[in-house]
Amino acid sequence: MLVLPSPEDRLLRALEARLDAGSPLGIGERAAVAFDGGHVSWTLAIEGGHMQLVPGRTTGATSVIRADPATLAAVVEGVESGIDAFLDGRLTIRGNMALALRLEGLDRRERPPRFARVRTIRAAGVDTFCLDAGRGPAVVLLHGLGATCASMLPTLAELSHDHRVLAVDLPGFGESDKPIRAYDPAFYAAWLVDFLDAAGAERAVLVGNSMGGRIAIEAGLRTPERVESVVLFAPSLAFKRFREATPLVRLLAAEFGAMPIRVPRPLVLASLRMMFARPERLGDAWYDAAADEFARVFATPRGRIAFFSAARQIYLEEAHGESGFWERLPAFSRPALFLWGDQDQLVPCRFAPHVERALPAARSIVLDDCGHVPQFEHPGRTHRLVREFIGRPR
Repeated sequence: MLVLPSPEDRLLRALEARLDAGSPLGIGERAAVAFDGGHVSWTLAIEGGHMQLVPGRTTGATSVIRADPATLAAVVEGVESGIDAFLDGRLTIRGNMALALRLEGLDRRERPPRFARVRTIRAAGVDTFCLDAGRGPAVVLLHGLGATCASMLPTLAELSHDHRVLAVDLPGFGESDKPIRAYDPAFYAAWLVDFLDAAGAERAVLVGNSMGGRIAIEAGLRTPERVESVVLFAPSLAFKRFREATPLVRLLAAEFGAMPIRVPRPLVLASLRMMFARPERLGDAWYDAAADEFARVFATPRGRIAFFSAARQIYLEEAHGESGFWERLPAFSRPALFLWGDQDQLVPCRFAPHVERALPAARSIVLDDCGHVPQFEHPGRTHRLVREFIGRPR
């Protein structure tokens, strides 16, 4: 009689095999990743290129990955995507989410093509962290202010079935380099062209949320020959009103972020929940993971400086005049889909009529009962519209 190994045994064997699949860290780096299966736990202790498996869950682990033993085993074995399990709510991550993504995405064993691989691509002098998943026409996912590529995971999971999807940590954010400079749309557009070159993509569909949407527009204005089309989730556009604080913002240098600044966790969680029309649609585990990522990056001086620089550029962008955003926008020539949330408190859907006047050929849709992050709040509805717009490769 054939006796199948228990999920606990499978998990142990998979973790032992993972020891030979490559370390996610460099020389001099140390971390501990705990795999918590409830009644059974193991910790990968990592020091540079060396990894050791330790029974139990180490106190103060850098990352904690929780799921039932069968799910953990399937993810570590490489037969199930950790991203899919996370989005389904069957797996949670606390602490350093980027490290968990690195651990899975740097696995050199054979895995399905749509499972994300981790890469660092140098573009415009910036080492850029990205997830590279799937095969086919290229799609680049661009996150919003203060976020990372993790905020675009639902779109990566959807499109990687038949596209090559590159979800980046924008320069200044997440695991990417954070040079001290102005993080304005012109810089990001130039970086994006270099990124496409380095990634081997001649053209790409650009999908951007909030600040990422503004970057996609700038790339389409400056280098339309590299942009197949753009899909914009609540893009942050130049303010036509509420510019009274402009003189004060001009006086506040982004280098202010070099000072130690602590943002209370309840405030971070409240800010995240504010991005949704109905925050209860997402479980607490997602808010905890997002808050952990923000706090980890914002705790570094360069992370704070980049955040303030990008926020400052968003507010100070000229709306009118010869180089003003709204005068330049009608020159945008690429196919475009704009999705707005009717309950968005950050980028109100009142922008939609202005865009429709400037770009009558673009498609602009206001989603009911939706906030600032439609790819998480209404993934089914959002991605059906994206699919209708970009189509499927032949």
